Amino acid sequence: MSVARSTVVIMTEIRDNAVRDSSRDARLADLDFTVVDVETTGWAPEDAGITEIGAVRVRGDRVVAEFGSLVNPGRPVPAPITELTGIDDQMLTGAPSVAAVLPGLLTFARGSVLVAHNAPFDLRFLIAACTGTGLDWPGFEVLDTVRLARHLMATPQEVPDRKLATLATFFETPVRPSHRALDDARATSVVLTRLLARLADREGVTTLAELDAWLADRDTAAAAAAARRVRGPLARLLRPLARLLRPLARRLRALRGLA
Repeated sequence: MSVARSTVVIMTEIRDNAVRDSSRDARLADLDFTVVDVETTGWAPEDAGITEIGAVRVRGDRVVAEFGSLVNPGRPVPAPITELTGIDDQMLTGAPSVAAVLPGLLTFARGSVLVAHNAPFDLRFLIAACTGTGLDWPGFEVLDTVRLARHLMATPQEVPDRKLATLATFFETPVRPSHRALDDARATSVVLTRLLARLADREGVTTLAELDAWLADRDTAAAAAAARRVRGPLARLLRPLARLLRPLARRLRALRGLA
């Protein structure tokens, strides 16, 4: 694998076993997952850049490879971001550009399911970076551990929220999240394996196809429950208005009858 200077890759047994429709019945325990995390200069790729990428490739409950690199975003790091992540302009002076790092990351993740905690955030930056550097986004199968935890972790009985730090504490991950990409990817990889084990034990979900179907069903049920919660108070608020309008409606019907 060709990687940029300052990019660290620790490999043991990467295999190119692409996730295709024909493999959707493969057991989750037999699939490779690449857990990725990005640190950035801001919250939207339109006006921010990537400062660090970390990725951990796991199979079952084993880490088979790690990938990490600082990235020069081509712009200053705002002070609040430095305070949050510890990454400053001086650290990034000699770091490779995102164009130099992305090909290695995509090769590293090839043939795996891509995983992130709050995946839309990381994917927006990675896809935007690919577009900006002329690379094709491979169209990975994506799993969001926030979405998975939302349906598997009871709040507030088990955890107060589904933040990565909260879940890492609950599952006692060896590496705690630190707003550094590789540490956060390592913590997320442990959270992922614990959630998948819970999913298999409690729900009997063991394949990628079953996982997609289960998540879709749970999303639908959660949306319906949320709608019921909104309709109840709304109906109570509208009931007095309906009583006030009822006589007016009767008069309008009477007038139409006279016309």
